Amino acid sequence: MATNSQFWNQASIEPKRSFRWLLYVSGMPQFIIKNVKKPSFTVASSPHDFLNYKFHYPGRVEWADTTITIVDPVQPDSTASLMKILYAAGYVLPDEFTAQQGEPRTISKKAFVDAMGGQIQLVQFGANSGDQQENIIEKWTLNNPFITNVDFGNLDYSSDDLINISITLKYDWATLELPDTNGSRTWNLNSTSDIFS
Repeated sequence: MATNSQFWNQASIEPKRSFRWLLYVSGMPQFIIKNVKKPSFTVASSPHDFLNYKFHYPGRVEWADTTITIVDPVQPDSTASLMKILYAAGYVLPDEFTAQQGEPRTISKKAFVDAMGGQIQLVQFGANSGDQQENIIEKWTLNNPFITNVDFGNLDYSSDDLINISITLKYDWATLELPDTNGSRTWNLNSTSDIFS
């Protein structure tokens, strides 16, 4: 591992770049995706007071919502696709509720997660050309995702910008996979020694 003093002499050291990635969402064309917020988490803490001291203890881990921004082409129609996901999750319009056959439908987690494909994968690539699989440097998997907010954008007579749609997703947890240090296609996060090596 290069020390801080050796860093600038290492031409092989390549930082991760914000434009080298692909997002895999069930049925969504990758070319319409503009940006995505990477997974993040917070760790709750519980204080304990003793005399005039305060001590803190870690608690639950909570994964934060993530956001995706996509453009809305005429074909494929992103607005229509998102509404199809909502209906597949069990949503029924109020004026159609009484016309349902059998038991009334409502939104369920299983139906929503299934409509999203069960998982979302975010893959980051390195600078090297060649086989895409060998060039993967980071792979996130968001488990049990479902949509909590959709903003279909703004219309403006004075603008010729593309219409963007903002999607907020909640998920239960995220999994990170990294390539082994030997450069193989296997992934390993088991070792806790030399974490930043």
